[in-house]
Amino acid sequence: MANRFWKFEAGTVLASEGQGAFAEALSTPKPDAADAWVWLAYDQLNVAFLEAMDGPPKMGVVLIESAQKAQQRPYHQQKLGVLLSNQRHFALELQALGYPVAYVLSRASYSEVIVQLHESLGELHAFRHAERTLRLEVEPLEQLGLVHIQEHPGWMTSREWFLQSVGETPPFRMDAFYRTVRQETGWLMENGKPVGGKYSFDAENRQPWKGEPPAPEPPMFTYDAIDREVEALVRSTFHHHPGTVNLQTLPTSRSDVEGALAFAAQVLHHFGPFEDAMSEHSRGLFHSRLATLVNLHRLMPQEVVAMALASDAPLNCVEGFVRQMMWREYVRHVHEVTDGFRSLNLHREHAVREGVWATPNDEELHPNHLRQRHALPPAYWGTACGLRCLDASVTSVMEDGWTHHIPRLMVLSNIANLLDVDPRALTDWFHAAFVDAYDWVVEPNVLGMGTFALGNAMMTKPYVAGAAYINKMSDHCKSCRFDPKKNCPITRLYWAYLERHSPSFAGNHRMAIAMKNVSRRAEQEKEVDLHTYQRVLKALLAGEEVRLDGEGDLRSWS
Repeated sequence: MANRFWKFEAGTVLASEGQGAFAEALSTPKPDAADAWVWLAYDQLNVAFLEAMDGPPKMGVVLIESAQKAQQRPYHQQKLGVLLSNQRHFALELQALGYPVAYVLSRASYSEVIVQLHESLGELHAFRHAERTLRLEVEPLEQLGLVHIQEHPGWMTSREWFLQSVGETPPFRMDAFYRTVRQETGWLMENGKPVGGKYSFDAENRQPWKGEPPAPEPPMFTYDAIDREVEALVRSTFHHHPGTVNLQTLPTSRSDVEGALAFAAQVLHHFGPFEDAMSEHSRGLFHSRLATLVNLHRLMPQEVVAMALASDAPLNCVEGFVRQMMWREYVRHVHEVTDGFRSLNLHREHAVREGVWATPNDEELHPNHLRQRHALPPAYWGTACGLRCLDASVTSVMEDGWTHHIPRLMVLSNIANLLDVDPRALTDWFHAAFVDAYDWVVEPNVLGMGTFALGNAMMTKPYVAGAAYINKMSDHCKSCRFDPKKNCPITRLYWAYLERHSPSFAGNHRMAIAMKNVSRRAEQEKEVDLHTYQRVLKALLAGEEVRLDGEGDLRSWS
């Protein structure tokens, strides 16, 4: 039996000692089956890590499922499912390649499991972890000599490129970094100049989608015994977590991963013009849907960029896609350079973390430039609110654990921002609800871009908008009880937000026109804006739908 060789405490076992399809497919290696053992974390699921390792040729791999990690936050069931199934499939893929695999199941934390493994395996090799939380957990083990950390091979850009183009203090801006990367790599460059005469074709990529060209059918994937076991595990153990799990809609095996990359190459041809469009007829439109696989490193980002550069898709499509991949690199650098924004001189407050969040008594002070203090409304967990754009976007999240970047930014973040929801509460929600969310990517995107919690550290102005933008870029308004041109409260929320925070935007040249328009609004209109804000906020915080009084004139709200 394996326990003759592996010494674990109660609550920790090898998966191969269990029952079911996954356990039966796994072999139980002996500790001396390898000259060195490498621990690959949950987001390092690629054999390229082993190929990049500086160590002995005969390597074994340790993979860990930590129930404690899964229970730290109310992670979406789909997020738990796709991570666990990918990790289990990866274990079998490694085994098929000849690597001894010790797959550990534990109720303990990662660090506690590593301590237990040390008696049998000695010092483990590992790679620098992407998530700050895991780096901090492993740091003491490295100092004790239990883990030897090597550089992570899954990033495409160096810290040197970031520092020489952006620096290590705010304001941080993407443009200079992106130009540096293009110049250093030669991607989409010719004779030292950008192909097409400019670095960004973003101005060409803001079209609404009116049904043409036809949107692709969302990809479906193989559904095997391991997927079914993981679904059963998630539904039984994490039934209290939000959402549902359906692994037929997400890639988990190697063949699935290859199919997902092929789908991305296919839709890339129409990605550019419609990357900002939203539609209830196609939640993903022409987006690649690869973020989850790339963040787990089931696909190395280098593979994804190579696919785009080799494509015969229009230049604005390829450039827009490459720029999104570079945004991923950029926010990772920002998050690490600032220690998750902890080294920045920002206004900070205790966060409003209520209800389903696991740490309501958090004592840390969090960035909150605009001093936004309201709780996240129940609408974000699936309670209908009557605003069609928000209800449809949340439904997508609850069902899929995913939306593309514009619903995230211009609906989910925008409305929370207009309601003065605490930025950390919104970040918490994104972290738990999205299948591709990890601290290094979700915090810059929500604290720095989705809200204005960092002030101008990452953005020159907040990304807020009224109903006109949502109506232009989506079809949500067509089936909403509110008219975007007459009585949609989101427009009133927008004006009330600008008025409420006008002192914070004074002197901001990017906000000059908006603030001038606010100053010109009649006092009666400002009063209606304020009453609309108060009424919508009250309704949403109470978990009620937003409705109009009387004849549907917003002035009746006052």
